[in-house]
Amino acid sequence: MITKHISITALAIVGLLFAGTSCKRSHDSTGLEFAPNMYDAVGYEPYRQIRPNTINVRENGLNMRLPARGTVSRPNYHTTFDGDSASTDLMIYNIPADSISIAERTLTNPIPQTEKSLADGQLMYTRYCSHCHGATGKGDGPVGKEYKGVPNYATDAYKTMNDGHIFHVITHGKGRMWPHGSQITPEDRWKIVQYVHKLQQG
Repeated sequence: MITKHISITALAIVGLLFAGTSCKRSHDSTGLEFAPNMYDAVGYEPYRQIRPNTINVRENGLNMRLPARGTVSRPNYHTTFDGDSASTDLMIYNIPADSISIAERTLTNPIPQTEKSLADGQLMYTRYCSHCHGATGKGDGPVGKEYKGVPNYATDAYKTMNDGHIFHVITHGKGRMWPHGSQITPEDRWKIVQYVHKLQQG
């Protein structure tokens, strides 16, 4: 019993010593670091290096150089079609949001229409579009009913919208429709275009 009390007392003293050495009363003191590896990673980090890097020496001790000022990372998307070994580059889309007429004149769908591409397009449409545009493209989705003004794809000028127009609107949005370019890859946008054409037929 005495041994147990001595052990508890010893643990309490050790705990107080740790607390005393790691936490000081001054607000300027961060105390001691008991696990420095949690703060200063051993592995190389791209723009920060605490220990000298003798393998990949860069200016200012960085593992990588910073990109040129003003540059924007744009991934280059590729797709390989079923039954075709040739891959097709999907264009890196850089037509400005206010230039829909350019998109209408210059863009055509690079993905051949197949049963699979249409099924993929329907899946993406259901996931990203049907809540406003409705399951059949009549503008009667649950959000569209509250939002008002969502078009019916099979009426008026909407039934003749071409590939470029639809792709551009999915990318940048139009009117009250928000842009979806950051959420949907170019390949999936083109598949949605195919499915929207099907809905235009009524």
